[in-house]
Amino acid sequence: MLEDYRRNNQSTFMVEQMVLIDIRKLLQSMQKDIKMYPLPDIDDTYDASCDIPREIFEEASIEANEDDVALSDTLNEEQRAAFDEIMSLVDIEHESLFFVDGPSGTGKTYLYRALLATIRSQKMIAVATTTSGVVASIMSGGRTAHSCFKIPLTIDNGIFCTFTKQSGTAKLLRASCLIIWDEASMTKR
Repeated sequence: MLEDYRRNNQSTFMVEQMVLIDIRKLLQSMQKDIKMYPLPDIDDTYDASCDIPREIFEEASIEANEDDVALSDTLNEEQRAAFDEIMSLVDIEHESLFFVDGPSGTGKTYLYRALLATIRSQKMIAVATTTSGVVASIMSGGRTAHSCFKIPLTIDNGIFCTFTKQSGTAKLLRASCLIIWDEASMTKR
């Protein structure tokens, strides 16, 4: 649990508190009290998730990387056009779908990093997912789509994503103003 939170937060104390809060919630779901165990005290000021699903709390806790915020000033002409179009619709809260296409090495991830940082710097929620763990690691707060959306790794008859309309994942999708799904290209040799 600690490693999951450490990926998105620099504060060791905050990471510890988030883990303890999760443990408390798990224990409560089993009708147990965290105070029965020799664990550090929980600072409830870090439990901003009282009525907020854990998934939203985690994404909202990702701070904008200052270097990535500056990327928007160095976009090329095509990246700038995509950035401006996407941000104009995010700013007016207009639901839209964009498909960014291009061969490997054309700057898609660079654009994604600029978008994620800009939106997060405005205290809005942006979710970064990809089909590749390697690509997820280079996007701030990036996760695999399988992990984020509970997509099964094997596809069999009758298998589907395992979150409900009332789940934290569904609420995260509704609360997000940007969701990036980068389908990492795999080259066959």
